[in-house]
Amino acid sequence: MTPQLQRRVQRYGWDHAMPHYENGWKQQLAPSQERLLALANLDAFERVLDVACGTGLITFPAAEQVGPGGKVFATDISDKMVDFVKQEARRRKLGQVVAKRAEAEQLNMPAHCFDAVLCSLGLMYVPDPMQALSQMLQVVCPGGRVVASVWGARAHCGWSGIFPVVDARVNTDVCPLFFQLGTQDLLAQAFTQTGFTQVISERISTLLHYPNAEAACFAAFVAGPVAMAYARFDEQTRAEAKADYLATIEQYRQGTGYAIPGEFVVVRGIKP
Repeated sequence: MTPQLQRRVQRYGWDHAMPHYENGWKQQLAPSQERLLALANLDAFERVLDVACGTGLITFPAAEQVGPGGKVFATDISDKMVDFVKQEARRRKLGQVVAKRAEAEQLNMPAHCFDAVLCSLGLMYVPDPMQALSQMLQVVCPGGRVVASVWGARAHCGWSGIFPVVDARVNTDVCPLFFQLGTQDLLAQAFTQTGFTQVISERISTLLHYPNAEAACFAAFVAGPVAMAYARFDEQTRAEAKADYLATIEQYRQGTGYAIPGEFVVVRGIKP
């Protein structure tokens, strides 16, 4: 799959997932997002860029931290994600939030214009994450910080069976290198190679709790990166795919619910 086609798949896939994303993942992603914001250590009046903002799970806490005198620019490849953030910012009366569609590898923003850049669980989907990090380095001010998180090693993410289950039924290549940056210290190395200094990396182990099989399947198939592929399955294919996925997480079942292991990697770097 070409990078251009991969971006297109990502764009329309997240358009499909947007209405369901928070129901499927908000609680489960909280540990990584809380740590990312802690490492960012935002202050009032700062200018912040949130790359791959999704539904604003980082955008809105950041906006509260910088206050009305600050600014948070939220970007995402999905039009529906961006529209949701705009509407939610108006609903919350957060005038310091601005949202627009932009690709992580081509932000089209002036150099040295942000005090901090955040990217929560977005780099795994980018065809060229090094280019995305270069863009973040360019737009952050000297002495400013960039904080990014990714999912950890495949072996530590018990839900990872969703990808082969879907790929067995349709050739998606949604995220061919999904777990690469979370392996060993590759994300920290990418920060260093891009030109960041004072790079620190943290690995967080967690459990993704779902009350029943339907909720676990909803998150995996409807609310995440394979949503577009799943939307094209007929009813029989959906039932078979769900059964296969549940078999991959059977070992994590607790009564009628599931406690699926997960891992995040969070890295912070400073622009010289």
